[in-house]
Amino acid sequence: MEWWHWIVGGIALVLLELAIPSFFVFWFGLGALFVGLLLLVAPGLPLAGQILVWAIASAIMTVLWFRVFSRFRNKTGIGTAEGDIIGEIGLLVADTAPFKRGKVRFQRPVLGAEEWPCTSDAAIAIGTRVKLVSVEGSFLKVAPA
Repeated sequence: MEWWHWIVGGIALVLLELAIPSFFVFWFGLGALFVGLLLLVAPGLPLAGQILVWAIASAIMTVLWFRVFSRFRNKTGIGTAEGDIIGEIGLLVADTAPFKRGKVRFQRPVLGAEEWPCTSDAAIAIGTRVKLVSVEGSFLKVAPA
């Protein structure tokens, strides 16, 4: 295979990531781009060697992303189990009472948002620190902290 075959294939895989948002195909595309640039600089690598370099480069980039760089991403808690957020402490920014919705704000995003509509079993005034007791549909149930 020629160097430009790898470049075109790599660009196609990177663009395919736009249609399949798994953030996994991207690394195979970068691996292909790496092989294309390697062949441009040092031509003559046999096909078996090209495929081996592509597989190793893709694997290394994938491992680096998930092991090293992913710890720097903003952790919002999206997709986490309900049990992971129970007990989070927030501040009530709109009072709540039984059968009355309030609003709670957290310092860091919980389930992807900093503010959530909430309910409680007792009347709680604005400015009170509350803890998350449960997730009930699209509302959070809170109690005084």
